Amino acid sequence: MERIVDEEKEYYSLVKKVFDILAPFYDILTIPASRVRYEVVGFTNAGTGSKILDVGTGTGKQAFSFAKKGYDVIGIDLSEAMLKVARRKNRYGNVKFEAADAVNLPFEDNSFDVSCVSFALHDMFLTIRERALKEMARVTKTKGTIVVIDYALPENKIKKFLIYHIVKLYEGKYYMEFIKSDLKALLRKSGIEIKEELPVLLGAGRILKGIKTEELLAIGS
Repeated sequence: MERIVDEEKEYYSLVKKVFDILAPFYDILTIPASRVRYEVVGFTNAGTGSKILDVGTGTGKQAFSFAKKGYDVIGIDLSEAMLKVARRKNRYGNVKFEAADAVNLPFEDNSFDVSCVSFALHDMFLTIRERALKEMARVTKTKGTIVVIDYALPENKIKKFLIYHIVKLYEGKYYMEFIKSDLKALLRKSGIEIKEELPVLLGAGRILKGIKTEELLAIGS
């Protein structure tokens, strides 16, 4: 237990240090993934008038992609430096940003039609990742949509080898643990029934779309 506590402290310290440095350049660094933001919106296919939560919103790219389609969006992030950039870029009346921890979301149960987390889970220590997903399920309406976008590996052995070794050069130890873990099993444990999957970034990433079910929440609690 003490080791886990120490790892979680390290995670929070690392988030502040790294993203304080990266915030001014983050949009440039993530240009290769820009198209994925729009693929997420189309794949989610949220109903008209849906209220959307974007967890780990960073500089707001995914939140803005939803907002452009007319959805009401709240983006949350731990990093004030990243949120400062998001707020400065915000030209939409249907988006707002809040500082919040994904493991303790400041929203009532069943508040959102859609909850989304984009390229954030791989940066989290395992216990934090588990708690964040359960929180996302809690604040999403029953039968509401939960969308996870993050790294993956293609089936082809050569591509898998190359992508793994390239990505780990800049993502570090949390990525290595994440990519070897069973994300689908964790989603099911968190109360999320996976319905569809879409590979992106030539197989280096994927979009998982699921629904919140009361039965799975009872099992995972």
